[in-house]
Amino acid sequence: MTENREAIQISKAALGRMPGYLLYLKNRAKEGEVFISSTVMAEDLKQNPVQVRKDLAIVSRRPGRPKLGFEISALIGDIEDFLGYNNTSEAVIVGVGRLGKTLLSYDGFESHGLKIVAGFDANAEIEGSVYGGKKVFAIDKFHGLVKRMNILIGIITVPKEQAQPVCDMMISSGIKAIWNFAPTHLTVPEGIIVKYEDLAASLALLSKTLGDELARKK
Repeated sequence: MTENREAIQISKAALGRMPGYLLYLKNRAKEGEVFISSTVMAEDLKQNPVQVRKDLAIVSRRPGRPKLGFEISALIGDIEDFLGYNNTSEAVIVGVGRLGKTLLSYDGFESHGLKIVAGFDANAEIEGSVYGGKKVFAIDKFHGLVKRMNILIGIITVPKEQAQPVCDMMISSGIKAIWNFAPTHLTVPEGIIVKYEDLAASLALLSKTLGDELARKK
């Protein structure tokens, strides 16, 4: 079963919808619901029913029951397994400014399979500081610590001018996946995964969507 699931090809759009499904299902479970149909999910989430049904077919190990739908607890487990939430990966942050401190202090990542273990910064004044139980180290200790701990995920929260040098440092230290919060494109070799978190673009999309919705209701 595992080999078949690992071989499944899924679009980035479908993959991006999975956390939303998971949050929705957990909320329904808290409300005491036991079963859910893809049609009801689509209605509640304002998504295409065919799309939701196809998405769930990708991750669910068992089909829905006639007139009942999917067992919510089982579907939650299937989505979490598919997303790798039950296989925690360790990560480090470079850039412990306001955003970096916030991410270090946030304790919700582990439920999604990500454990931030340390922060690094060039500012000597914050070396040794602790945020959310995670210590901040001097940047010159990055290579040695990351290599020794076999960290594969790096999070960039530095100004855009510093992002590429930090990216290069991460890659040379063995980092294979980068979550980039700096508003700039990174040049990386083949095989390195980069996820861009463009806060400005997200805000623009939110504003545009809200404007369209308000205009539709007039």
